Amino acid sequence: MRVAYDLSKKLFEKGHDVTVYTTDGCARRLDVKKNRLVDVDGINVYYFRNLSNFLRMRLKFATPYYLPFIISKEIQQFDIIHIHEHRSILAVIVHHYAKKYGIPYVLQPHGSVLPFFAKQRLKSLFDLLWGYNILNDASKVIALNKTEKEQCKKMGVAEDKIEIVPNGINLSEYKNLPRKGEFKKKYSIKNNEKIILYVGRMHKSKGIDLLVKAFTNLTNELDNVRLVLLGGDAGFQSELNQLVQKLKIEDKVIFTGFVENDEKMKAFVDADVFVTPRYSGFPLTFLESCACGTPIITTKNGDGLDWIDKKVGFIVKYDKDQLCNAMLDLLTNDKLMIRFRKEARRVIQDQFNWDKIVLNLEETYMNCKRVAKL
Repeated sequence: MRVAYDLSKKLFEKGHDVTVYTTDGCARRLDVKKNRLVDVDGINVYYFRNLSNFLRMRLKFATPYYLPFIISKEIQQFDIIHIHEHRSILAVIVHHYAKKYGIPYVLQPHGSVLPFFAKQRLKSLFDLLWGYNILNDASKVIALNKTEKEQCKKMGVAEDKIEIVPNGINLSEYKNLPRKGEFKKKYSIKNNEKIILYVGRMHKSKGIDLLVKAFTNLTNELDNVRLVLLGGDAGFQSELNQLVQKLKIEDKVIFTGFVENDEKMKAFVDADVFVTPRYSGFPLTFLESCACGTPIITTKNGDGLDWIDKKVGFIVKYDKDQLCNAMLDLLTNDKLMIRFRKEARRVIQDQFNWDKIVLNLEETYMNCKRVAKL
């Protein structure tokens, strides 16, 4: 998880001793030493081997069988524990030993207070066995936004235990952005053509089909526009291809597939508008877009990020006509485009800079330690 890495790196840079427990599960097993301590940019990291990578990938169910052997020996040396994600076996194991040895912990669900399992019954069973205890035994619960805060309250977390802390971004990585025009050149996009960009998995839950339909309407108003769908297939690309063909906009739509980070940054730099039709939590792509000075358009079918609407972009109803109109308004209003671009860069500096966010987290950690000693 990129957020966990960035947070750990900043804490290490500020002089803290940081240890991370994670697993080797990914699209394929990570090529790292398993079940033993390794150094990652000064951070102490254990990559615990999953018994089943199939369960990890298909069902998002980690099986780090060796974790209890390590944490039972090491947990008493920690001053504070930060659990990322709520409904996971790692959280179950860490919660057990934190409770056993009286080590305070902060829980950051990252949206996982929403149904984690495909079926509601499994989610409810998890909560009855472990979930409610993991939430309510936390010294503090960190919510990404107001929506997640309300979800935590509905699960019984006291309001005074919940703090809203957004995701952050490392500004040093955006000091030297790619030259404008490199992405357009690679994909044979003309200089005068406007780019509507989507970044993320090609998954049905993302609402990309709504974006394609809205973009089709946009092409009836503007001729010099292209839609770039950047990201790997997650089972929905075939259906999207069929939709594009049905709407007869094949010459206007580009599927890049999965790309590395530098190629993604080139896309953000060349894009005129970044569009995410549906989301949950606090997508880092919003921050990446702002860091590159690209305005955002999203819908109310998300978790209510109030810093976006009419400041760095638009939030509209989950409707193809409203989505189309928002894109049209932005692409045809140069003054508005310039204002949103400037504000996007400013809001990153002022609100979502990891250096500032870590200061708030340090204070949260210290408060947890004081409460634990009372």
